[in-house]
Amino acid sequence: MHSDKVLKLVRLTEKANQLSSELGQYTFEVFPTATKGAIAQAVERTFKVTVKRVNVQHIRGKNKKSRTGRPSKASDFKKAIVTLKAGDKIELV
Repeated sequence: MHSDKVLKLVRLTEKANQLSSELGQYTFEVFPTATKGAIAQAVERTFKVTVKRVNVQHIRGKNKKSRTGRPSKASDFKKAIVTLKAGDKIELV
């Protein structure tokens, strides 16, 4: 698979920033069909780093209400937490 068919975007949250600075783990939003092996290859090709481990989570969208009171739902997504080899970094900014 091509990298653009695997990785959607980098999740930059407070928790994700803490993981990247302390443990060398980076959080990506990926396509639902992406496998752990494809995610590892895409990160290695895109950022020229060595991937040590990939953890994957399926996140369900939260229930919400519109301004008029009608129920709606945020979209579901798949999240990958990628651990890099010690000493490797991804410059995101």
